Amino acid sequence: MQTTTSRYRLGVLEGDGIGPEIVPAAVQVLDAAFETAGVRVEWTRLPLGRSAIDEFGAAVPQHTLETLSELDGWLLGPHDSAAYPEPHRSALNPSGTLRKHFGLYANIRPAKSFEGTRAIVPGTDLVIVRENTEGFYADRNTHAGTGEFMPTPDVAIAHGIITRAAVERIARTAFRLARGRRKKLTIVHKANVLRLTTGLFRDVCREIAEQYPEVAVDDFHIDAMTVHLLRRAADFDVLVTENMFGDILSDLTGEIAGSLGIAPSVNASDEVAMAQAAHGSAPDIAGQDIANPVAMILSSAMLLDWLADRHQDDSLRRAGRIVEDAVNATVRTGTATADLGGSAGTAAFAAAVAETVRASA
Repeated sequence: MQTTTSRYRLGVLEGDGIGPEIVPAAVQVLDAAFETAGVRVEWTRLPLGRSAIDEFGAAVPQHTLETLSELDGWLLGPHDSAAYPEPHRSALNPSGTLRKHFGLYANIRPAKSFEGTRAIVPGTDLVIVRENTEGFYADRNTHAGTGEFMPTPDVAIAHGIITRAAVERIARTAFRLARGRRKKLTIVHKANVLRLTTGLFRDVCREIAEQYPEVAVDDFHIDAMTVHLLRRAADFDVLVTENMFGDILSDLTGEIAGSLGIAPSVNASDEVAMAQAAHGSAPDIAGQDIANPVAMILSSAMLLDWLADRHQDDSLRRAGRIVEDAVNATVRTGTATADLGGSAGTAAFAAAVAETVRASA
C-alpha cells in the first residue's frame, strides 16, 4: 500500500432523523477504505439541522458555512425541516442553503439494482443528471426571497426559470458522464406544453450534443418518461433534466432499482462537492437501528470519485471503488437491511461492509 502525499479535509454534517445513524455508518466504511487505499483524511464535524437551531439559533450556522468553504467536500445527512419551529420551517432548508451558497449546480443521482435484491426492473443501471439551481423550484430561482408570491389570499404564483448558461453547464456535465459510460443520453422535458422554458432546456442540450458526436441522444416528455422507466429502465443510461423533474424521477428510479434506501447522490460545482443520499430523514424510524445506510455510503463513494477527478489522485478513486465493491459484496452474500430483504441493523450492516473493505486489502 502506498500512502498519498496529499491530506484531504472532509466535513461531516449528520442532520436530522436517521442522519446521526447513517452518516457515522458512512464515515466508518470510508475510514476502512482510506486505510486500505492509503488516503490521508481529516474529518471536521459541524452542526446542522434541528440541533444547530437549538444551540446556535440557525439550521445552518454561519460558522458551518465558513468552515465548509475551507474543506474539499463533505457528507450531508438528511434534514427534517418540516418539523423545525418557525421561522426556520419557512426558510430555505439546509440542503437548499448549501446548494445555493456554494453553487452546487449538478445533482448526480445514479440508480443501480443490486444482485439478489428485489428490484422492480432488474438490470437497472442509469444516472439522472439534475440541474440544481433554477427550474421550477421556487427557493432556488431568485436572488432574494423565494420565487413564489400571492397577490391575493386565493391566488398563488411561482416562477419557473431556465437560462441558457445553466443548461449549457449541466448538459456538458451529463455528456461527459455519458461519454464515460454507455454513450447514451436522454433529455427529459415537457416542451409540448412548457414550450419556452423546457423547450429552451431541450434545444440547448441538443446544441451541446453536437460537441459529443460519440454520444447517442434522444428525448422524452416527463410524463412519458415515467412510463418508459417502469417498463424498461434497463434501456437507459444517462438522463439530463431540470430541477423538479430530476427530483421526482430520481425517487422513482431509486425504487425501481430496489429501494430509495440505496439511492445515492452527489451535489457538485466545479470546485467543491457534497455527498447526500437522495432519500429523506425518515423520522418515524429514527433511533431504531433499522435505517438502510447504503445510499449514504454510496454517496460518499461518489464524492471520492469526484475528488479523484478534481485532484488527479488515483488513491481516492481506488478508495471509492473499494467502498462500492464492498457494499455490493456484502448485499450479495445476504447481509442487508429489511428494505432489501435482510435482517441486519444499520450498525451491523456498516460493520459488515467495513470488514469486507479490510478483507480486500
